[in-house]
Amino acid sequence: MASMADIGLEADPYQADLNNTMQCNDCGVPTLLQEEVSSGDIVCTECGLVVGARIVDMGSEWRTFANDEAGDDPSRVGDAGNEIYGPSALETKVDMRRDQGASYKIMKSLNAANKKIQNEKGQAAINAGMAKIKDLVDKIHGGGNVIKQAQSLFREVEEAKALKGKSADAAVAGCIFIACRMEKVPRTFREIHALTNVSKKEIGRTYKALEEYVKKVNYENRGGAAAVDHKMPTADDDDDDMATKGTTAESLCTRYCSILGFRVSHLAERVAMHLARKSSSVADLAGRSPLSVAAACIYMMSHLIGEPRTSKDIAVVAGVSDGTIKTAYKFLLAAKDELCRDGEFDPATKQRREGLNLPASCPGHKALPSV
Repeated sequence: MASMADIGLEADPYQADLNNTMQCNDCGVPTLLQEEVSSGDIVCTECGLVVGARIVDMGSEWRTFANDEAGDDPSRVGDAGNEIYGPSALETKVDMRRDQGASYKIMKSLNAANKKIQNEKGQAAINAGMAKIKDLVDKIHGGGNVIKQAQSLFREVEEAKALKGKSADAAVAGCIFIACRMEKVPRTFREIHALTNVSKKEIGRTYKALEEYVKKVNYENRGGAAAVDHKMPTADDDDDDMATKGTTAESLCTRYCSILGFRVSHLAERVAMHLARKSSSVADLAGRSPLSVAAACIYMMSHLIGEPRTSKDIAVVAGVSDGTIKTAYKFLLAAKDELCRDGEFDPATKQRREGLNLPASCPGHKALPSV
């Protein structure tokens, strides 16, 4: 047998194979491993085994260059942008740990100078107020839209110095009160007082000052003046969107019905709002608090649909006395024929006005209790 030297070939010197061969631990065959970018897993394409889980991509950001048209750096680094806080959210903080040795005095002086610069801009007070708004609105489950509206309004009035002489707590309370109305989840002065510990009289005064500011901004915007970042309701908007519109009994029914926990919640809300809307024609209820009117309408509604609630249960939710509800209900009961006309709440009739769609199991107006 001829050797490699006989045929003119020289044998290559021995070298170790340093190539990394990746293979599946399950099937044991070198195969193609695919990375699932969304989950950070490396999966075997043959048997589906997850070879590696939550792999961290150590590569560079996929897009770190600035767009020539937009002019902003699209690098996905840091927290998401906040249109309310703006660039002020990117503040500088100085580490003040006491284990810095001889450099502690230098860092202390640098920290004092940094705080002085931030306080001169008035940003510290604004940020504190906006953080307090978020905490308070979260307590009443107002939602993100209420937080955004209240923070935006608070920032504007603070920068415009529209509430001179008012405390920061009063400004926060007034902004939350108006933001709740703008987002159609109104709260009463009593509820805002319980939330913020600001007196109802002070909330009312702050509300009046904010109302004047809203009117002024609307007038300037209609006159062609520079518009502010916060979108204020204008005279062309629907009345339900006006921040200065008073709280109505109809607007309170949805929240009260939700708290009381009716089985058929959508039916309870619809009937209660229907009664509250029609109660405006009852002369004896004119001038009464929307809270007591809403509570009386819910009391009547609960008996109409066959899910009765006591006046004491409703009084706890509405924040009014049991006697107040019974007095308002007495006037509703006297106007029963007007409120429940044309068989609206009579299950025997086929007429279903204003989309109430009452089921046949509803007791109807015959189940209304006497005072």
